[in-house]
Amino acid sequence: MWPNNYGVWVDEFQSLGLEDCLDKTWPMTTIFLGDQRTKYLDRPYGRVNRKDLKTKLIQKSVLNGVKFFESKVWNIEHHEFESVVLCEDGVELKGSLVVDASGFRSPFVEFNEPKNPGYQIAHGILAEVEEHPFDLDKMVLMDWRDDHLGNGPVLRGNNNKLPTFLYAMPFDSNLIFLEETSLVSRPVLSYTEVKQRMVARLRHLGIKVKRVIEDEKCLIPMGGPLPTIPQSVLCHGATAGLVHPSTGYMVAQTLARSTLLADVIAECLGSTRMIRGSQMHQRVWNGLWPMDKRCSREYYRFGMETLLKLDLKGTRKFFHAFFDLDPYYWQGFLSSRLNIMELGMLSLSLFSHASNSTRIDIVTKCPLPWAKMVGKLVTGAV
Repeated sequence: MWPNNYGVWVDEFQSLGLEDCLDKTWPMTTIFLGDQRTKYLDRPYGRVNRKDLKTKLIQKSVLNGVKFFESKVWNIEHHEFESVVLCEDGVELKGSLVVDASGFRSPFVEFNEPKNPGYQIAHGILAEVEEHPFDLDKMVLMDWRDDHLGNGPVLRGNNNKLPTFLYAMPFDSNLIFLEETSLVSRPVLSYTEVKQRMVARLRHLGIKVKRVIEDEKCLIPMGGPLPTIPQSVLCHGATAGLVHPSTGYMVAQTLARSTLLADVIAECLGSTRMIRGSQMHQRVWNGLWPMDKRCSREYYRFGMETLLKLDLKGTRKFFHAFFDLDPYYWQGFLSSRLNIMELGMLSLSLFSHASNSTRIDIVTKCPLPWAKMVGKLVTGAV
């Protein structure tokens, strides 16, 4: 079974026909912004049943003739119309196209720019507890409150600069998934400090853990450039830059793009002319990352760079304005559904909803990321 817990917006999995792979849903989500400010989002949220999803994907693959082979890839050799995968046990696998979905650190993928990602790091537990204070019909998307840090100069001071929030899925009054999360930092925030903040938070909330059922450490590289487009290896998932640069979400987006990608590959290899080689590489990469998607991703990267500049107070005010937007915009942003024109409208709306201090933060702290994004969009260098 996959090690980490995955949460998704229910409508995303419904659109993929995967709602039967959710083992728990909540009709609403909650965001605690501190200073007694709370937002309730009318968008259902669900936890992915990892076993059911993996089983369903494997069964569909088998039914469609997919063959599985387990080994470690040692090298990949590319020829004009064929690639050869060399495995550490001496086996050679030949094919018209290699798709690499092995993760962010794959050695077989080329980049034109330094990666320089931000990092989301989290410590989570699925735990049996004596009790907890959260409503059972609401998932806690973000709890930015910092009362639990008291007046301690170290933890509170560090949290003011590099804030973390609590993400919580209450299953019943005694079973809950709790995760302390650094949304994005560069360099990555210390895992030890994340755990210390979580211990302090649970103590303050009066949550006494009776038994830890699952324990997870989550480290997600976010943002950075896309791989070189095109190239001989096709990427997917985190390898292809499908992690949302501003949120760290990837599961629904990767599954949605899989169908599009498979269609393009089938069109190339299944045509009477059988398109292969560099022409196929160009088509499949453009199928995965058409220009409009590349432009939108540049905006999401700008969103990440903005979040990197904000302290706790700035982060709270930013999300207060963000979730005041028309749901079409904040939902579309979180689900990577907006095109670049819609993202431009989101920017204008966000600026109008934001407090004066948030406007000043955006203008004074983010001019370089903004200039880089605009430059890339204008020149088409995305």
